[in-house]
Amino acid sequence: MTENEQQLYKTAEAQQGYFTYRQAIKCGYSSPAHVYHVGTGAWIREHRGIYRLARFPAAPEGQYVLWSLWSCNLAGEPQGTYSHQTALSIRELSDVMPAKLHMTVPAGFRRNAPIPIALVLHKGNLSPADIEHRQGYAVVKPLRVIADLLREGKESPDRLRQALSQGLGRGLITRTELARHPDRVALEKLLGEKS
Repeated sequence: MTENEQQLYKTAEAQQGYFTYRQAIKCGYSSPAHVYHVGTGAWIREHRGIYRLARFPAAPEGQYVLWSLWSCNLAGEPQGTYSHQTALSIRELSDVMPAKLHMTVPAGFRRNAPIPIALVLHKGNLSPADIEHRQGYAVVKPLRVIADLLREGKESPDRLRQALSQGLGRGLITRTELARHPDRVALEKLLGEKS
């Protein structure tokens, strides 16, 4: 492997095989090289400016990496964090199966291109304490997601109760977290507990 190939492989490996046009440039691949590598089948073009190394098989979680990379700012930092029903689905909490991927982006998020039909964007600022980083993407922690959905009133209380019970049962949410949460009373009421 050349030095460029090693750098690109290392970048892609941390992102389940995916990488951006800018990341490839940073690793020493010129624009004409991109066309060449796609033509040889070594790179697979997944979306405008986003590729996957062919040696990494497509995986179900790949969609999360793909759209996370789509959300990158000019510095190449992903801005989107999976939230709402998608965050519950990623963790298999309740039986929520959203038709689209829900992502929270900063209030000032802007893109020149249209929002892909696979995404629903929510604007808001998340605390680093509310985010869990995974291989190539980020997801909002369960208690924050459940509290947000409860506050918004756009998800069935039964599903939220199920998600909260499962989160507590599986150790994804602790009783200490619940006791310290600003929405503790509403969350305990959801569970049918007295505060």
